[in-house]
Amino acid sequence: MARYNGPKTKISRIFGEPILGNGKWLNKNSNPPGMHGEKRKRKTLGEYALQLREKQKAKYTYGILEKQFRKTFEEAARRRGVTGENLIKLCEARLDNTVFRMGIAPSRPAARQLVSHKHIEVNGEVVNVPSCQLKPGDVITIKENSRSRSSITSVISPKNPKFTWIDFNETEMKGTFITYPERESVPENIKEQLIVELYSK
Repeated sequence: MARYNGPKTKISRIFGEPILGNGKWLNKNSNPPGMHGEKRKRKTLGEYALQLREKQKAKYTYGILEKQFRKTFEEAARRRGVTGENLIKLCEARLDNTVFRMGIAPSRPAARQLVSHKHIEVNGEVVNVPSCQLKPGDVITIKENSRSRSSITSVISPKNPKFTWIDFNETEMKGTFITYPERESVPENIKEQLIVELYSK
């Protein structure tokens, strides 16, 4: 499936925040991308533009394409509760995102690659689908013969951020998806209500 493989800093400068990882370049040049970016003033966006921008931000953040993102939204709308919060919960419950949250990979694209290359097991079975939706209680482990890989061991550290909805044991290289996260626990700066308004038109 196609993925965005272009300049990450360019996307970060569009939104004015480091949604694709390291944001050190934003301190040096926070102007919009393009040869006239420095002279061009940021226009006041209309309602539709703000909603579209927020959807694009969420898609880039979680690495989801339009068709799949739309299906995720439809599933969120079918579930009980607030649709916007359900959308964030489903995005957070993706296998690639959970691998990233556990600290096994330095970024979501790196986590997606680990899953695609069959280094991750869910409940004892190898799963190579990054968009696989986890359920509370699912156990995620690094495959036995992949645990010695330097690309994995160099990233795992007790100092990695901890999240309340995930339990990860660095020694056993095993984690558990405990529950769907509450919206206030998710650090991403996404205004999900704007996405709901966009898709509800």
